[in-house]
Amino acid sequence: MEALDLFRHRPVLMLLVVPAALLYGTWARRGRSVALPFDHSGARSSWILAQTLKLFASLPAGLLAIAIVLLAGPQSWSAPRSKRVLTNIQFAVDVSGSMGAKFGTGVRYDAAMDAINSFLEARKGDAFGLTFFGNNVLHWVPLTTDVSAFRCAPPFMKPGRLPPWFGGTEIGKALLACRKVLMEREEGDRLIILVSDGMSADLGGGKEDEVIRLLKAENISVYTVHIAEGVIPSEIVRIASETGGEAFKPEDESGLERIFARIDQMQMTRMEKTRAEAADDYLPWCVAGLVLLGMTLLAGFGLRYTPW
Repeated sequence: MEALDLFRHRPVLMLLVVPAALLYGTWARRGRSVALPFDHSGARSSWILAQTLKLFASLPAGLLAIAIVLLAGPQSWSAPRSKRVLTNIQFAVDVSGSMGAKFGTGVRYDAAMDAINSFLEARKGDAFGLTFFGNNVLHWVPLTTDVSAFRCAPPFMKPGRLPPWFGGTEIGKALLACRKVLMEREEGDRLIILVSDGMSADLGGGKEDEVIRLLKAENISVYTVHIAEGVIPSEIVRIASETGGEAFKPEDESGLERIFARIDQMQMTRMEKTRAEAADDYLPWCVAGLVLLGMTLLAGFGLRYTPW
């Protein structure tokens, strides 16, 4: 970085020729302007005293130089720092009737929400959103770094307490709805974590190809957790693998927690270097100016040239 880049108003620095000329005149002058009788005495002149007097005579020029530098707007540049890249994670949780089936010591829905809340603790600093779906979609929590609403969600969306239009499972509709939410975030990575336990009524027969195309166009990865017995539907596996994610199937509650830990490792927090930023840096110049001003006042009590 060039020295001139440390000033906001660089043309003002051209005025430094004025104090430079004053300094030259102070240090280049020789002899005395007025001759007095004792000038021709045998007393020896002191070179050290002469240089000291010239030094103190230079102080006003130094003060003028400091004033010009302050007018030029001195600044300093901070060192580049590492900044966390925000990850936007949208959870799509199936709330169809089958999510009320027994799983471990509770039901599938409760186990999924408990695992999600544990995942939130491990990913502090990211933005999370929560979408519930069946045959329809309900965006319960918008993308936010404040995850307190996640803690309150489980009792309200428990399967069996919902209207009939949440009874089925349409994963394609849910993924595209989550895509629209994530598209509103221009900054950071985009990720959908799908938690479901059944076949999708709107996938198959090539319908998943359009879902994959739209998700890939927005760089959205899908991780799916299939929380049910049997194999994971091939359409869901394709969506996950072709968008850069993966499909998982937990065998029990501890397996569900391990899956979310695996997702956390696969989508590790990314850091990027931020640009150096300029900030005003007047303090050292002001201190230098005050020191020179103090020395100038002291010199006024005797350490100065007389007219002769």
